[in-house]
Amino acid sequence: MDSHLHTPMYFFLSNLSFLDLCYVTCTNPKMLSDFFQKPRSISFMGCTTQYFFFSSLGLTECCLLAAMAFDRYAAICKPLLYTAVMSPALCVQMVVGAYITGSFGSLIQLCALLQLNFCGPNIVNHFFCDLPQLLVLSCSETIVLQVMKFVIAVVFGVTSVLVIMVSYGYIIVTILKISSVEGRSKAFNTCASHLTVVTLFFGSGLFVYMHPSSGSSLGSDRMASVLYTVVIPMLNPLIYSLRNKEIKDALKRCRMKRVFSHCHC
Repeated sequence: MDSHLHTPMYFFLSNLSFLDLCYVTCTNPKMLSDFFQKPRSISFMGCTTQYFFFSSLGLTECCLLAAMAFDRYAAICKPLLYTAVMSPALCVQMVVGAYITGSFGSLIQLCALLQLNFCGPNIVNHFFCDLPQLLVLSCSETIVLQVMKFVIAVVFGVTSVLVIMVSYGYIIVTILKISSVEGRSKAFNTCASHLTVVTLFFGSGLFVYMHPSSGSSLGSDRMASVLYTVVIPMLNPLIYSLRNKEIKDALKRCRMKRVFSHCHC
């Protein structure tokens, strides 16, 4: 609503907000309803559908976080070329590309998952349907899907982490060249907040998806899953929005406009 926020940074933040909203909607409503009803059940089709959307949105967020890191690199390290580099067309292409690649990566795993047989136990030892827990329930050979899960984690997770680390490496070098102590401190605080969220999201996600699925690891998987399904989406608004002076100023301007419009009426 505020024209001052019509920049690439806030374009990515708005998409991250939308992504987080969809992300938690895939898992949390069902989890909350299970607290108050028995038996706690979900159909096989519902389980695989939940996994597909949850997985595709998670992979999309990996790509989007990498795009946001590149945007910060362009803004801090190439300020004179920023508007030329981060054009509106490129921003849209990066976001659309993140959604397409995330959906494609999830679809590949879903197709492989549907080839498995599930003839044994049918209790999902988790609060939502995720690939590691579903592989444990299969009575088929899962080595191919285990390898696929690892490869997808490397392609999306490790590659995104590398892009983020390289981008912030250049950012830190540029910040160290700032003569103002206050300017350096402000920039480092911003980087630290973003890197904290990135570390928690990718650390917990890679922990779950880069080790072989087994019954003994499901407890630690559940704890790690809480981080990237509940905690991280809850922290993102606090870190990216409520601590942002420009967003606070925009909210004040919106409130003032409403007050003046009511007075005029």
